[in-house]
Amino acid sequence: MLTWKIGNVTISRIVEIELPGLTFILPDATPENVSQIDWLAPHFVTAEHEPIASVQTFIVESQGRCIMVDTCIGNDKSGLPIRPWNGRTGPFLQDLEASGFPRDSIDTVLCTHLHMDHVGWNTVLEDGKWKPTFPEARYLFGRVEWEHWSANRDAHAPSMLQESVDPIVEADLHTLVETEHRLTDEVWLEPTPGHTPGHVSVRIASQGEEAVITGDLMHHPCQMARPTWKCTADTDADQAVATRKSFLERFAETPVLIIGTHFAAPTAGKIIRDGDVYRLDL
Repeated sequence: MLTWKIGNVTISRIVEIELPGLTFILPDATPENVSQIDWLAPHFVTAEHEPIASVQTFIVESQGRCIMVDTCIGNDKSGLPIRPWNGRTGPFLQDLEASGFPRDSIDTVLCTHLHMDHVGWNTVLEDGKWKPTFPEARYLFGRVEWEHWSANRDAHAPSMLQESVDPIVEADLHTLVETEHRLTDEVWLEPTPGHTPGHVSVRIASQGEEAVITGDLMHHPCQMARPTWKCTADTDADQAVATRKSFLERFAETPVLIIGTHFAAPTAGKIIRDGDVYRLDL
């Protein structure tokens, strides 16, 4: 488990799965293309130049709150377009507890957006029914995001909403929040649209230190060097590129720690300029 201290805030990373090869979601991220970005080795690519990505959650502890940012894929899910993610039986909940976060310790679940690898552990299958995994928590869904997917239920894995989102709404454990919602004095949301209409990133600031949990405005550090590489799951790919470029420009050469939601270990670093583009400085 990796952890970071941002002033009085603690951020902990718990991994569900790590996988090489991202051309299914970043078609331009071929080994040939990625091999041209030499600083990605050894952390973010294999020896064969396959990009490595993680599906993981971040636990943010701030002012007495225990906030889970994105809930990964989950077990026993069905109908997901990435076939190996269906019917998983991984030890994520055990790993979460072993890291010091039993289910009843989570008081807030925040989904940066409502894609299948960010909502899966919202629920668990018990006695044939989907039930909230974290019954002591309020689940925060973006209002813009919820309205979009509610009106387009067939656009992205309908079973994902049925299994991982609808049961939370039916249990009345959800709160719809705006894209600049503040969770604590130290933690708030910022809109980073494009990947989905209501996509947000998570800003943390405490005692003069700052960090950002990116969500899916980038899937891999290679998109710092190649910000125009588009994701097949983007709702508005051109907007996603514009958002990514703006983000990189905004945080380049600043002390703000960038924590990539899908970045493999060491997962976090500072953005620095690299000619006309950028790189992650670990």
